[in-house]
Amino acid sequence: MRSQSINFRELARKISLVENESTGYEAILKSLCLSNTAPIIGITGPPGAGKSTLLNALLDIYQKKEKKIAIIAVDPTSPFNYGSLLGDRIRMAKFFNNPNIYIRSLATRGSLGGLSEKIIEISDLVRSYPFDYVFVETVGVGQSEVEIAGLADTSVVVLVPESGDEVQTMKAGLMEISDIFVVNKSDREEADKFASNLVKLCHSKASLNKTAVLKTVASKSEGIEAVVDQIDKHLSGDFENVKKPYLLAKKALKIIQKKRMQDIDQQKLLEDIKASYQREGFNIYGFVEGMF
Repeated sequence: MRSQSINFRELARKISLVENESTGYEAILKSLCLSNTAPIIGITGPPGAGKSTLLNALLDIYQKKEKKIAIIAVDPTSPFNYGSLLGDRIRMAKFFNNPNIYIRSLATRGSLGGLSEKIIEISDLVRSYPFDYVFVETVGVGQSEVEIAGLADTSVVVLVPESGDEVQTMKAGLMEISDIFVVNKSDREEADKFASNLVKLCHSKASLNKTAVLKTVASKSEGIEAVVDQIDKHLSGDFENVKKPYLLAKKALKIIQKKRMQDIDQQKLLEDIKASYQREGFNIYGFVEGMF
């Protein structure tokens, strides 16, 4: 276990500066030391699968081992008022005062892919502190959560037995990003059959033949030790995250786009759209062309 203490208040302030791109945030990012940093474990899967419940059960085990854990929980943002409930902090309330556990919620702010647009910067910032593990929980929007595969050292996909009818669909999406499958709520009917089908699908492709399939009942803390063991086993192996460069390339493109568009006033653009779109003959392509 890393012995250094962690200044949570300092970390929280820095995260806020980076998330809101306040004065000085770029200097913070450029000063980060990212050698010997904590691994990132991604927790993803469709809504209702029990991702937060599983994460709570994992935290119960890690706190007994006195591990320093950071949780970055990403919540969806309204596309209309840009608000977000940030409800994962409520679900993890019992860990609020634990000196070894840091919890931070982030809003997607319109970003697709199940993550926040600032997730790379913030995860790097968090990893620069002496945590043992950093968990990132995505919003839970199904197949579009593939970005987690590029961010995480180990990706855990949480499913439920009722997902059995969608296995072929998942094969083209979630099947490609998982290092560990967790069939949660496995006390339900068809759990064994669904888990067996997942094993067959995982072994049907050479690139997936090391994917573990585990069964849990997270609400009862059943099967959680096996998940912890499998996470540590995967992290100790020689697995290169080949998807990371693609995620970083996308991020670099976004940074370039943002810097080139920094003179565009988004609020004024919205007001101009409101004033124009109901006029007869309005055409969005012509509207945009007129801005150049």
